[in-house]
Amino acid sequence: MEAVLPDVPRLSRSVPAAKVGIVHLGPGAFFRSFGAIFTEDAMAAHGGDWGICAVSLRSPSARDQLGPQEGVYTSVTLAPEGRHPRVIGSVSRILVAPEDPQAVLDAMTAPDVRIVSLTITEKGYCHEPSTGLLRLEHPDIRADIEAPSRRKSAPGLVVEALARRRAEGHPPFTVLSCDNLPDNGRLVRGVVLDLARVLDPALAAWIEQTVRFPATMVDRITPATTVHDIAGLARSEGYHDPACVVHEPFRQWVIEDDFTDGARPAWDAAGAQFVRDVAPFETMKLRCLNGTHSALAYLGYLAGHGTIADAVADPPFAALCRHLWEREILPTVPQPEGEDLVAYCDALLDRYRNPAICHRTWQIAMDGSQKLPQRLLGTVQDNLAEGRPVPGLALAVAAWMRYVGGVDEAGGAIDVRDPLADRLKAASEGADEPSGKVAALLAVGDVFPSSLASDRVFREAVSGAYEGLCRIGARAMVVALTGAEPN
Repeated sequence: MEAVLPDVPRLSRSVPAAKVGIVHLGPGAFFRSFGAIFTEDAMAAHGGDWGICAVSLRSPSARDQLGPQEGVYTSVTLAPEGRHPRVIGSVSRILVAPEDPQAVLDAMTAPDVRIVSLTITEKGYCHEPSTGLLRLEHPDIRADIEAPSRRKSAPGLVVEALARRRAEGHPPFTVLSCDNLPDNGRLVRGVVLDLARVLDPALAAWIEQTVRFPATMVDRITPATTVHDIAGLARSEGYHDPACVVHEPFRQWVIEDDFTDGARPAWDAAGAQFVRDVAPFETMKLRCLNGTHSALAYLGYLAGHGTIADAVADPPFAALCRHLWEREILPTVPQPEGEDLVAYCDALLDRYRNPAICHRTWQIAMDGSQKLPQRLLGTVQDNLAEGRPVPGLALAVAAWMRYVGGVDEAGGAIDVRDPLADRLKAASEGADEPSGKVAALLAVGDVFPSSLASDRVFREAVSGAYEGLCRIGARAMVVALTGAEPN
């Protein structure tokens, strides 16, 4: 049933928009709950022309939501004690790349723009997750190579904008990835250089020498906004805001301090941490948070849990998190400066338990083929290299395999959203026995590196876990792993 929306006016801007200094690619919910708020707080603390030109690479939905409001929207903090709304005004302009790629390139080429940031999810980089290399056969990359005037991909837009800045004598902008990817600065640098070398080797050399690609670690749980969130905001605040976002109170942004000419907002005044080496923080977050999130998403979904909070309210799934952290994840995580890893994981479980956050397991399960290498498989490889068993991680991988097969434990269809969905389902359906399905999916090189796919210990662990999922189900397998009371 849809929520009834009160008859109230649309949210509108009450203060002038800031001059644009950042172009952001991918203005989805996470960007609005995170980067845009940090930028708003930085300008409030220390000023500066850091207004954001938000660019949608595909759908016009963000423009349709934000445009009638002149870029302003509401950030709603979901705390256990209640909701706390706040209007954010750092977005100064909204563009849709497929509708007007020239306007996007003009914005990125403007001398006042000093940062191009990205939250485009893993698949937006058009790379091979198992290697990090640009996929030159990707349809968007092929289109970029064949029609330079109408760039489609994020790497294509970045390369073309840098080419134009170079030709016009403008300094390069900093390219700032804010996606959950290991060494995201190196990754985006790699795909940009790969494309530039195909298009113009001289441009590639200039990019390599002059453009900065800082690494970042970002963290704030941001569930999808629902019509009930929008209706509730209208009732409490007296205005309609279809662009509103909801999120947890916690936020953490760790940034490598490596910007072109040092030009950046005072994000540290808003609580960001500028460091020389992001890698330990990134590994901590990707493995401890994202790794257990994915495990809870696949196993929790199969067990019938709709949200992360629902899952960890079930004692075996809370025990699963503790098992993974203590025995299989933390032994692989380097110590970040100033962090207490055990306390960090304790805080994660408290965040997962926040009853106000309805973070759907189905939402987290999306695009698993792109996420597994960073969230789970790297941890698996490090453990295997040290001779440590990986029963919990193998169970999570097996649950992903069961999930992408497209049929749940009750025989119902799963709406699998993944760029490789058809290929994964075909691989699963091409075998009758659990061991055959596991072998077929391990052979998908876009996900599993050959060294891991051929590892006997890993293959046997995943095959055994998959067989158990088919035989007794996800919850019983979690109980068997953790020894938690089955209730």
